[in-house]
Amino acid sequence: MIETLQAFDNWLLLTANRNHTAKLDTLMVFFTERFVWFPAYFVLLVLLAYLFGRRAYLLLPLLGLSVALADSISSRLFKPYFARLRPCHNPDLSATLNLVNGCGGQFGFMSSHAANAFALTVFMALVLPRRFRIAKWLLLAWAVVVSYSRIYLAAHFPSDVLAGALLGSALAWICATLYKRQAAKWWPENQPV
Repeated sequence: MIETLQAFDNWLLLTANRNHTAKLDTLMVFFTERFVWFPAYFVLLVLLAYLFGRRAYLLLPLLGLSVALADSISSRLFKPYFARLRPCHNPDLSATLNLVNGCGGQFGFMSSHAANAFALTVFMALVLPRRFRIAKWLLLAWAVVVSYSRIYLAAHFPSDVLAGALLGSALAWICATLYKRQAAKWWPENQPV
C-alpha cells in the first residue's frame, strides 16, 4: 500500500514538473518567492487594522501566531524528524527533473510554503465576514497556486504539500476559534466589520 502511494506521489510530481513552459516557469518562481509577498502582507495587515479597529489588537497577533506556528512546526519539527528528501535531492528522481529555481534545503516533509499560505488563508476565511467572499476566494486561489508551485518546481512531493496545507489549516482554525471566543468576551457589542 505504501509503495502504491509513493508511486502515485512520484507520478503526480513528475506530471506537474514535466508540463512546463518558460512563462509558467517564471510565474511559478514568482509565486514561490516569499519576499515577493512581503509588500502584499504589509497591505493586508494595514487593511485588517483598519477593518477590525481595536479588535485588530487581538486578531493580528493570532493571525501571526497561526502562520508562525505553521512555519516552525513544519520546518523545525517535521522536516528534521521525518528527514524525507526533497524530490530534487532524491537520487532516483533528481536527474529527470526540471529545476528552474534550484533545490532548497535537503528535507521536504512537510511544505512550509503550503503550511504558511493555508494558515493565512483559512484564518482569514474564518474571521472575515461574508461580504468579503471574493477576497476569501482570491486568498484561496493564492494559497493553491503557491502550493502547486512547490510541486511544479520539484521542491516538494504532492503529499508534502497536502500535509503542509492540512497543518496550516488546522492551526488557523485553532487561532481563529480563539479569536472569535476572545473577541466575543472582550467586545460583546455587535460591532460590524
